[in-house]
Amino acid sequence: MKKPTTVFVCQTCGYETPRWLGRCPECQEWSSLVEERRERHPRSSHPREERAQPLPITRVTSGAEERIPTHLTELDRVLGGGIVPGSVVLLGGDPGIGKSTLLLQASAGISAQGRAVLYISGEESARQTRMRAERLGVLEENLFILPETSLEEILHQIKTLGPGVVVIDSVQTIYTEQIQSAAGSVSQVREVAAQLIALAKRTGISIFLVGHVTKEGLLAGPRVLEHMVDCVLYFEGERGHAFRILRGVKNRFGSVNEIGVFTMGERGLEEVSNPSYFFLSERQGHTSGSVVVATMEGTRPILVEVQALVSPSSFGLPRRMATGIDGNRLALLVAILEKRIGLHLQGEDIYLNVAGGLRIVEPAADLGVAVAIASSFKNVAIDPHTIFIGEVGLGGEVRGVPQTEFRLREAEKLGFRQAVIPTALREVKSPGGLSITAVKSLDEAFALLF
Repeated sequence: MKKPTTVFVCQTCGYETPRWLGRCPECQEWSSLVEERRERHPRSSHPREERAQPLPITRVTSGAEERIPTHLTELDRVLGGGIVPGSVVLLGGDPGIGKSTLLLQASAGISAQGRAVLYISGEESARQTRMRAERLGVLEENLFILPETSLEEILHQIKTLGPGVVVIDSVQTIYTEQIQSAAGSVSQVREVAAQLIALAKRTGISIFLVGHVTKEGLLAGPRVLEHMVDCVLYFEGERGHAFRILRGVKNRFGSVNEIGVFTMGERGLEEVSNPSYFFLSERQGHTSGSVVVATMEGTRPILVEVQALVSPSSFGLPRRMATGIDGNRLALLVAILEKRIGLHLQGEDIYLNVAGGLRIVEPAADLGVAVAIASSFKNVAIDPHTIFIGEVGLGGEVRGVPQTEFRLREAEKLGFRQAVIPTALREVKSPGGLSITAVKSLDEAFALLF
């Protein structure tokens, strides 16, 4: 056996170096290099009969009809219709956001169909997990609990029980004896995930991995873990809001950027079937700086309220703060309003908020954001039954966005009477009861509104 070696591994990106450095040269993170002892062990080889054999692609079954429903409609939506046998799903989120609650409810829904589910808890005892299950009302005979952190013991129990679905909560607490480093280190996480993925592909068992996130909101450990799994989900939510948003950022078996909306209640997570109505339920009409925009999350149109507050600054450098939208996008739109429209915003503090805790990432909300800022600056309220759709270019032009008909249909369902859209989309069929106004620039839109 070769002599053990010592390396320093970055706990953020996985960069390795033979000596300690104060700053990782790969990701530029300070004090992220941790000493790890490497000792090579011979890998256990599987018997010949268990190894995969090459087959013509025409003889490989697709398994498209074999998805396993979780009985949580929002989770099934994000997964693309259910769990694909043999897939590995990575779920990340802030501590206490509800990751364990979500997977425990999903495990109960799967086990209620007669499928065995093995829930491996590396952070809680079996009694603690039972207490949570009682509170959620999800006690099922086919749901098995295993408080264990040793990967070798976990693999043995999986082979003995033969479940259809396995939940690992969380992957940072599991360790393998093949690597001489602490549980949660980059080497341990990478090796544990690799062996679990190999097991899933070999046996057809679906595996959920729960991952912690860093203060930047990224999954802890090397980003290569996201490339190894089949599906990556992020569970998002603000501390001050009851909303929890499950966002898919990678899915080999479905669409990406799909979201599921939940609320946290006394009996766990409750699904929100109509997010637009939920986000707008507390909106107050005839308030300056308040407009409604239509954003697409995957295949689902969602209407949200964008609020802007513009007030004179008491300091030499005015503040620009945004919640729910990229701060750089806000700065860009403010510069367009100053240069192309002539609004004097240099000495104004500007605060922007997306009500409800949703985060908007697509540019289709640009027109609504610009109108909200101008509305607050001029102290003129916008008609609460008007919706805004459109991207704003650097020249002040309003550009078209995809899937406009879905957005208009959702607005018509919620009682909106007018929609302001780009001129390039004026041929879009309007649903009954919704008047469409097409504009080609911010100048034209502002002349209509103010």
